[in-house]
Amino acid sequence: MTAMAQQPGEDGRYTISAPGIKAQFIPYGATLTNLFVKDKDGKDVDVVLGYDDVDYYPEDPGHPVYNAIPGRYVNRIGKGRYTIDGQTFLTEKNDGENTLHSGNNNWSFRTWNVTSATEDSITFAIEDPANSSKGMPGLVEAKVTYSVCDSTWKIKMEATSPEAKTPLMLTQHTYFNLDAFKNPATNKVWDHTLYLPYSQRYLVADDAALPTGEIVKAAPGSINDFASEPGLKLGHAKDDPAFPGNCGAGGQCEGYNGYWLIENAPEDAVVATLASPFSGIKAELRTDQAGVVIYSCNWFDGTSPLKSNQGLKDRRTVGRSSCVAIEAHDYVDGINHPEWGRVGEQITGPGETYTWESSWTFSVM
Repeated sequence: MTAMAQQPGEDGRYTISAPGIKAQFIPYGATLTNLFVKDKDGKDVDVVLGYDDVDYYPEDPGHPVYNAIPGRYVNRIGKGRYTIDGQTFLTEKNDGENTLHSGNNNWSFRTWNVTSATEDSITFAIEDPANSSKGMPGLVEAKVTYSVCDSTWKIKMEATSPEAKTPLMLTQHTYFNLDAFKNPATNKVWDHTLYLPYSQRYLVADDAALPTGEIVKAAPGSINDFASEPGLKLGHAKDDPAFPGNCGAGGQCEGYNGYWLIENAPEDAVVATLASPFSGIKAELRTDQAGVVIYSCNWFDGTSPLKSNQGLKDRRTVGRSSCVAIEAHDYVDGINHPEWGRVGEQITGPGETYTWESSWTFSVM
């Protein structure tokens, strides 16, 4: 079939589709708003978080970066500072003493341009002027292409900094609940399973979720083990006394907000499998990135609304630990840890092109 140019629907969403999958997007943050895949009964299920009203995305005071592209440097910059060639740059401290996603004017707050839209793919582009986020030198030009085929959602990103060396590390900040919050037994994701077969090691983090520099191997069955066997529940260690503080905040963050290394994975291997026995949906991640962040939605407090196609009659909001964000990217705060050998991967300068590629394939268990 010949690809046809697409326009947004009356609700402002661009829709792309292929057998077994339909995805919808808005230019704000280059955001995925809806992702429909088939459950074990052959029904369409919207497996990502978001809002019915696209106009609420820029208005939400919590701004949870729902399925958007933050940038130009994702996750944390320790103590709001880093150096390039001996020059120190100071960044906006918007997460305690640290910088998160480059500050409060990062790319997930921007409206991107739609440069191409067909029945099965869409491309968004952005020009980010120097220091539009504090401490980020040089113009950056970037684009992301989303496409779908055969129950698979593909994401490709490319960015250049033609004028200066600058930090560049991107991700698709996708939040999942594979049950669409419809499991009557629980609104939490602890019954979802997660398998990270090439991720025995993870970055130790401090109480503010900032890596300390230490890299350790998770013992089989321990809180941070998702590599020793398939089918471990996200909540397999929820009865461990350390679970309520496993992601810091003085013991107030239960579950996960950390980074797992992907090591010795064959090319095009599935590096993460998220699944739910209730819906029967299985999501498999392939990526060219060095690791993945797992965040189990601790800070949601029941005030964010669900979409009308999600939830139950008495369940209309996103509660604590009721979703999981899975974000593929390079080592968190790697620009401040030269001992990891990742600085060259995270600083892009004139004449260089940063690339990022991942895909999610959906099937039933």
